[in-house]
Amino acid sequence: MNTKVWKVDKYVDNLESNPHVVDAAHLIRENEVVALPTETVYGLGGNAESDAAVAKIFAAKGRPGDNPLIIHIAEKVQLNRFVTEIPAKAEVLMDKFWPGPLTIIFNKKDGVLSEKATAGLSTVAVRMPDHPVALALLKKCGLPVAAPSANSSGKPSPTKAEHVIDDLNGKIAGVLDGGSTGVGVESTVVDCTEEIPVILRPGGVTKEQLEVVIGYVGVDPALTDDEARPKAPGMKYRHYAPNAPLFMVSGTSRFLQHLVEEKQQEGLRVGVLTTEEQVEAYQADLVLACGRRAELESVAAALYETLRRFNQENVDIIFSEMFPGTGVGHAIMNRLQKAAGNRMISEKAPTPEM
Repeated sequence: MNTKVWKVDKYVDNLESNPHVVDAAHLIRENEVVALPTETVYGLGGNAESDAAVAKIFAAKGRPGDNPLIIHIAEKVQLNRFVTEIPAKAEVLMDKFWPGPLTIIFNKKDGVLSEKATAGLSTVAVRMPDHPVALALLKKCGLPVAAPSANSSGKPSPTKAEHVIDDLNGKIAGVLDGGSTGVGVESTVVDCTEEIPVILRPGGVTKEQLEVVIGYVGVDPALTDDEARPKAPGMKYRHYAPNAPLFMVSGTSRFLQHLVEEKQQEGLRVGVLTTEEQVEAYQADLVLACGRRAELESVAAALYETLRRFNQENVDIIFSEMFPGTGVGHAIMNRLQKAAGNRMISEKAPTPEM
């Protein structure tokens, strides 16, 4: 398959009339799949009402079939077609955070969306992206669009069109190149089907921000307990992983440097993921600053590109600093835990086999 690449300036007016957006919308209506920029990461969009289109999404990504997809819409009125009701707290969240990096889970109507898109569940995850190119495409399509991250399943999510092309060139119909994304980590997923909303995935909207507008919000135990069964299928899979094994390190920079030197003595090329404040603290084969610790939003924005850069440099093992688990740090640590397969080395505990 020849994958088309269209560059689109997100700052121009009348994006719905842009010929590249028109072409991409036509392909989606023809049940092809197209990568599109959002404010979080690039998504791989297909007609959410078509089994054939959704099957192409799964095939391109190599994604497990029990992992439901997020449905993207351009206008709230579209919800009436495929959800049974809009709970009061969900209405408040939409008013506050849509368009934006918040996905809300509703009870769905039967017979509208592809069962493949919702993995056969009675619920559906929906969001409205805050990106002018994405919104223009969604409006031009006139369809609910299923759009997981536009990467090979398990690999770091794409924050640039180049990342999409690296993973999916020849596997999808096209890529709308709208430049780098902003937030850098995927949307927060909140289940609003029960009386107390529950975070199933931390992301661009923090627990603290949610609670300001709707009060207490729970957190799925599976986010912190490896033995708990995830409420959302697909959350049990390893995600975001670079090619080399990644270990999170809890301890001082001196301890992390000691781990680096041990592995270098074994003849391994060692990478370190740190921040601008600490980049001079390490001597390794590759030391990458992933944003500023004082501004965790910058860490989130740079995380996936940093993980991909380790792949480009062919390191054998990666050690990563850890981050606070509050605010957007919750999302950063969730992604690092997934990328590392929960492998952590603590200065206060025996060093595990690596």
